[in-house]
Amino acid sequence: MSGVVPTAPEHPAGDMENQHKSPDPRPAAPPDYMSHYAPGPPGPVVCPPAGNPGGLPMAYYSQPQPNAFPLYQPTGGTQITQYQPGKYPMSHQTTPISWMPGPTPMTNCPPGLEYLAQLDSLQVLQHLEPLELMTHFETNNRYDVKNNLGQMVYIVNEDTDDFTRNAYRTLRPFILRVTDCMGREVMTMQRPFKCTCCCFCCRTARQEMEVQCPPGVTIGYVKERWNLCRAVYSIQNEKKENVMGVRGPCSTYGCGSDSVFEIKSLDGVSNIGNIIRKWNGLISAMADADQFDINFPLDLDVKMKAMIFGACFLIDFMYFERSPQRNSRR
Repeated sequence: MSGVVPTAPEHPAGDMENQHKSPDPRPAAPPDYMSHYAPGPPGPVVCPPAGNPGGLPMAYYSQPQPNAFPLYQPTGGTQITQYQPGKYPMSHQTTPISWMPGPTPMTNCPPGLEYLAQLDSLQVLQHLEPLELMTHFETNNRYDVKNNLGQMVYIVNEDTDDFTRNAYRTLRPFILRVTDCMGREVMTMQRPFKCTCCCFCCRTARQEMEVQCPPGVTIGYVKERWNLCRAVYSIQNEKKENVMGVRGPCSTYGCGSDSVFEIKSLDGVSNIGNIIRKWNGLISAMADADQFDINFPLDLDVKMKAMIFGACFLIDFMYFERSPQRNSRR
């Protein structure tokens, strides 16, 4: 027995493999998190919000963000646009609003009018209100204001109660609130009620409108002047001193052509700019969906640009606002 060499006790082959093989910390297969998921077609790509593109912190963007003005709520970067069925692949889709880049603050310029300092023209587009066409119920007017590149500059909303709108129709007193891309109310236009029951040449029957920028601070007035054959207005400063004049065509209800209102100097010789009501065919004849082009010098004072901009709305209400009740009786 002395020649026999002792050996280690034998172990099963499976136990030896388990002894020398290091354990694998990785699971054999990932857990089945999507066991309830049913695959389908890919959904639409969702763009990052306009106020925080790319998901980066707001400090990385130079354009002022809505949170910088906690008292105002943003109007949003998208709107629902309804298209004619069959003309586009989708009847309802979200269209992004392209806003004009925010300008830097300027000295001696009311806040919010910095946009006008960079422009020599504006486009005012009134929204078509289907409720008025179907029910003859007068609703608040809404307008989009754009530059010549199609970028949104302002949004204008009428703030009038239902009774006043439907009782006085085109003669109604109104308040128009002008907001910018951040939802700030940068301008307010107010039209008081003027009774037209007396003689049309009476001073108390002439229409007028006050323009405030910022709201509560008057920068001027637009007042109607009596004229036998054409529309004439005076544009005044905050001291009610005449600064410019507006001279309209002999027939403001022209069918098939544009209506041009010229902005004149006080002497009536120099032509400063114009307000053009565009003819849009049957839409202009049957519905309240007017379009105006406003032109003025680039170096004109921003307050006077704002006054010409305000005169456009008084002209719209006086001559181109259709009364559903009156049209239904024709």
